[in-house]
Amino acid sequence: MRKVVKVRLYPTQEQQILLAQTFGCSRWWWNYALNKSIETYRETGKGLSQSALNALLPALKKDSETIWLGECYSQVLQATTLNLTTAYKNFFDKRAGFPRFKSKKDKQSVQYPQNVKVLDGIVKLPGNIGEVKAKVHRPIEGKIKTVTLSKCPSGKYFASILTEVEGDNPVASTEGKVVGVDLGLKHFAIVSDGNKVSKFDNPKHLAKRAHVLKRRQQKLARKTKGSNTRYKYTKIVAKVYERISNTRQDFLHKLSTKLVNENQVVVVENLHVKGMVRNHNMSRSISDAGWGTFTNFLAYKLERKGGKLVEIDRWFPSSKLCSNCYHQVDEMSLDVREWTCPHCGTHHDRDGNAATNIRAEGIRMLKTDGTAVSASGGEVRPRGGRKSNLRHSPVRLEAPPSGSATHLATQSYRTMVLTPEF
Repeated sequence: MRKVVKVRLYPTQEQQILLAQTFGCSRWWWNYALNKSIETYRETGKGLSQSALNALLPALKKDSETIWLGECYSQVLQATTLNLTTAYKNFFDKRAGFPRFKSKKDKQSVQYPQNVKVLDGIVKLPGNIGEVKAKVHRPIEGKIKTVTLSKCPSGKYFASILTEVEGDNPVASTEGKVVGVDLGLKHFAIVSDGNKVSKFDNPKHLAKRAHVLKRRQQKLARKTKGSNTRYKYTKIVAKVYERISNTRQDFLHKLSTKLVNENQVVVVENLHVKGMVRNHNMSRSISDAGWGTFTNFLAYKLERKGGKLVEIDRWFPSSKLCSNCYHQVDEMSLDVREWTCPHCGTHHDRDGNAATNIRAEGIRMLKTDGTAVSASGGEVRPRGGRKSNLRHSPVRLEAPPSGSATHLATQSYRTMVLTPEF
């Protein structure tokens, strides 16, 4: 099992110069190797492997124009090559976009694959940098695998220490409390455990500091491009962005930890955030919420605990389905926050009803997979009324008659699979 601890570094002025040189060497080698790979592919139709790229380094270190590469710790450059080949692999496996060239204006980072020691308040790096003062806020457990040094646009230095600890993550179990989480904008998360619904307000981190960010950006725009004052003021703007990011991360970590500690199974919707931000009226609010990051936090924390994260289909009609009788309404606009079921007369809060339906659908998926679920904390069966054609329905042995309501519903939601009633 691997863990990461991120600590703050406080290098001296001399160490900052050496780190800047190391960042520059790594960045230059990344851009050179990427450009060389692109040119080779255009000429031969084949790329360059990791060993082929590393074979170019000795000649570059002897060249009079690039002799300064020899001053950089050799394993840093080799780690850069490894990261580039990994980026290519992720691109061809369709897990990421094509590798991009790096700029000195962006976040800088280098990786030390070995020979790094973490002492009391000190991170000892190989090469000419030596011991760097650090704020080690928690003990480093296990064997150190790699250490990634980074410099933020605000000018702060950090070290991400990857360690390997003996043992594996506990076996995932679904025996325990199950909750459904509906993510939104007015309320960031609406959580239902089957009996009660809890709402967590959206802090709207960007909106709270929009006026400060606007003033800082206006002052930055007045600075002459390329001047020292503009360069210094970019750090001031970066600090505002950093504070927004830190407060968002803090909120997401605390809420995800709370849900993981109190529950064994968390059910969420598999939202297509990339497509949702194309709505220009809501893109800023959606991006500021951080739904994707929150889901990732839930996933790895539940994995470490031995819990389980269940993602239901994004097209599941959680808002338009009555959680009491499972009657589904045809249309429901976003401005409708409360509604009454025309079949059983139950009055619903839109988000609370959606969270309850998400929880029930997650339990259905677990039972369909043959997983034992205790489902403590509320009913998971419909309490009367017409069952929906999309969920909690018995398997049909024959196709519904053409033109019937069942046939039309089935055609409209082809992605929904009819599964046995539980």
